[in-house]
Amino acid sequence: MITEKEMSFLDHLEELRWHIVRSITAIMILMIVSFFFTKWIFTNIIFAPANVDFITFKWLCKLGELTGAVDTLCAKAFPFKIQSRYMTGQFTMQVLSSFVIGFIVAFPYVIWELWRFIKPGLKLNERTNSSGAVMAVSFLFLLGISFGYFVLCPMMTWFFSSYSISDVIVNEFDITSYVSTFIALVFGSGLLFQLPVVVYFMTKVGLLTPKFMRTYRRHAIIVILIIGAIVTPPDPLSQVLISVPLFMLYEISIFISAYVVRQKRKEEEQQAKTDEMTA
Repeated sequence: MITEKEMSFLDHLEELRWHIVRSITAIMILMIVSFFFTKWIFTNIIFAPANVDFITFKWLCKLGELTGAVDTLCAKAFPFKIQSRYMTGQFTMQVLSSFVIGFIVAFPYVIWELWRFIKPGLKLNERTNSSGAVMAVSFLFLLGISFGYFVLCPMMTWFFSSYSISDVIVNEFDITSYVSTFIALVFGSGLLFQLPVVVYFMTKVGLLTPKFMRTYRRHAIIVILIIGAIVTPPDPLSQVLISVPLFMLYEISIFISAYVVRQKRKEEEQQAKTDEMTA
């Protein structure tokens, strides 16, 4: 019996190892591909939110024309320069950005590999209820990436490039600072948008309830508004553009939590009926 348990544990470790190997291989392949297209990626993706022709600023200018707030919403220039003050700065950022891009593109496959490892250990009803987990996690992650790239990054770049406490000071950002901030915003948004998934599993194990989330909704709104004030230029409309999606995400999480609670009650009632019939 001891030998069988040890072999079974080792078999699981071996299976997990191959899932990890395949995931890392996919990330590394995509990382190498993006490494050879670094110049195009930096010009058309990473530095794009620091350009007045970026699609987000075009939309904001049109919105400013409709609302009469052109001076507030329409970006006219980005008064800053990007420089590299460290010998390995550009190469390090090239490797880091290539890895992050490789991970983002391979993320759905990585989640699928993880799901393939977890799925055999689930019960039939758990498999049925979680059948769309890979698609949901991937969709929310890519949605968060898009939100960070098209909303947070241009807003942050616009605000900090135009922020000045004195005309004597010239904004010259280091490449490591710019790329690190860019990656943190985009990748962080992808993780932030996993809130519904986290709420789903926390409710599933009984650590969270929709009642708790509704009770502390006002506290959540305050936190969301603070986040919106930090990551946007200091005007109310821009803060609303950031805060509304985050609040909608919180409300969707409440709905998901309530759905999980209802499903658990139905399962408990069915189990109780089955026990009565068996008795």
